[in-house]
Amino acid sequence: MTKNDDMFLTELFAEARDADLQVPQHLMARVLIDADEQIAATAKAAQKPQQGLWSLLMTAIGGWPAVGGLAMAGVAGIWVGYAPPTGIPDIANNVWGDAMTVTVLDVSTDYEDFFYAE
Repeated sequence: MTKNDDMFLTELFAEARDADLQVPQHLMARVLIDADEQIAATAKAAQKPQQGLWSLLMTAIGGWPAVGGLAMAGVAGIWVGYAPPTGIPDIANNVWGDAMTVTVLDVSTDYEDFFYAE
């Protein structure tokens, strides 16, 4: 910016500070009427009964269509877990291998000697 631009801006700001701006009465009346209507609408909305936990949960999930989908997915999961298709156990054995038992602590059957030693 040049010096002339700075002076021009300084003069504009000084003129804006010195101006005596008045809001027209009809505009102020309309603003106040609108404010009263907004306050009344907010008070009416605050008087609504609050939703219960289940209705909030249903809203968060997505309503009855989403609950139906979740129920169907749950039933399908139980079905596949109870009666898996024939290929699934073979795939599981190939991925994880056969079941193996590892003895971590050898507990003998003579534990009476340990507890009742004289």
